[in-house]
Amino acid sequence: MKTMLVRAADREIGGILMARQIVPGQFEIVDFSVDELTGERAHFVRDHVFHNAFLDAFFESTGYDYENYNYIGEWHSHPRLPILPSLTDLESMEDLVNGERQIPFAVLLVVRSDIPREFLAMATFHQRGAVPEPALIKSKN
Repeated sequence: MKTMLVRAADREIGGILMARQIVPGQFEIVDFSVDELTGERAHFVRDHVFHNAFLDAFFESTGYDYENYNYIGEWHSHPRLPILPSLTDLESMEDLVNGERQIPFAVLLVVRSDIPREFLAMATFHQRGAVPEPALIKSKN
């Protein structure tokens, strides 16, 4: 992800996060998509065609084991800006979990890497009918 953030420079990039459930309520990110083309300086909306192809390939590679491997949320960058989710970010996630898609919960990960060796990240957990709350991020590194 850091390499792609460096390549994007001052443009926002992002995608979807795929996870493996370790135990109920605890997930490990195992893959993520990256849309490096549609981002602008302070705005990112992912390309649905690109990400649908990514989803198809991911589910095929995990044997369509939806119980253990599934969509966990969205991510995007905030180059040279705070990693706090914007009002637009929060509203989009609330629409996702409270909308018609039957997604009971999702995580939003906002990241930044403006200088070498920097990687800042903040995650919020969004659940249907609940107020968004910070999500704990643990790194293997």
